[in-house]
Amino acid sequence: MYKIAVIPGDGTGPEVVNEGLKVLQAAAKKFVFKYETKFFDFSGKRYLKTGQLVADSDIEELKKYSAIYLGAVGDPEVKPGIIETGVLLKLRFSLDQYINLRPVKLYNSAYCPLKDKKPEDIDFVVVRENSEGLYKGMGEFKDKGTKDEVAIQISYNTRKGVERCIRYAFECSRKRNKKKKLTLCGKTNVLTYAWDLWQRTFNEVAKDYPDITTDYAHVDATTMWFVKNPEWFDVIVTDNLFGDIITDLGAMIQGGMGIAAGGNINPQGVSMFEPIGGSAPKYTGKNVINPLAAICAVGMMLENLGEAQAAKAIEQAVIEVVNKKIKSLAAGKMGYSTAEVGDLVVERLK
Repeated sequence: MYKIAVIPGDGTGPEVVNEGLKVLQAAAKKFVFKYETKFFDFSGKRYLKTGQLVADSDIEELKKYSAIYLGAVGDPEVKPGIIETGVLLKLRFSLDQYINLRPVKLYNSAYCPLKDKKPEDIDFVVVRENSEGLYKGMGEFKDKGTKDEVAIQISYNTRKGVERCIRYAFECSRKRNKKKKLTLCGKTNVLTYAWDLWQRTFNEVAKDYPDITTDYAHVDATTMWFVKNPEWFDVIVTDNLFGDIITDLGAMIQGGMGIAAGGNINPQGVSMFEPIGGSAPKYTGKNVINPLAAICAVGMMLENLGEAQAAKAIEQAVIEVVNKKIKSLAAGKMGYSTAEVGDLVVERLK
């Protein structure tokens, strides 16, 4: 019996979560596993009414669950940073979800903005360190509000944090068993403290994985190669900030935010899975948002829980829908409503 904590969140989050749960129900019936869900209201609307975000008591309760399924966070009526910090980062940091896992996989060449690229050309994974770096929130102001003001933002990296992320990436490359190549994406020529630690750790851990080919690329070069030669990549490992940036570019070359899912992973604890497109408030309640990223997040969640066969079946159903049914991956242009796209996946899953 899997216990799934569901956080519908803000904007279109509840709409896409509903379709994901519809697919989860169909998968459970077909592949014979049991689960139960509990909904948690960590939303902007709740914050505006009560001033409450995620409390320490909420974290303790969530630790008892098998996984967390998140729709989206972010409300235009709330000052930017409050919900993101008080919900998303609070969950990631408190539950020690130190890996952000982002598969970048093209399902249909028609939706790729790159010329002549096929599904076999865009199939890689970004392993992003998810608990340190610039997102740690460390820093200070000096002489704030004056002409001499200085803002200091600290990139905090520990050997332990860096090594466990890099080791996870090596294991990921070995498990994928495709090109068995791991690329370190950084900026060693300028960020000489943090990336000296990353490069040294990477080189040392690589000795434990002689079957994995390794290389290095500056982050600016990585963005260039994503566009020019995405087929060069298998698994990429990088820090929190760079990972946040390059995975959005990865989403675009795989067809857009409507198909991009991600996982916040604690290999020894509770992991959280989500579509990465955000709350998209302008589409709220219109039944036009693409739910496929949220459905793919369910597939990632099931794979993480050990239901590999169900996860693969969900991915295959999504591939069929993307190739045979919908007209576009963009909201309002799919040729089907949000609910109808969910139904199409369920039909193929059955």
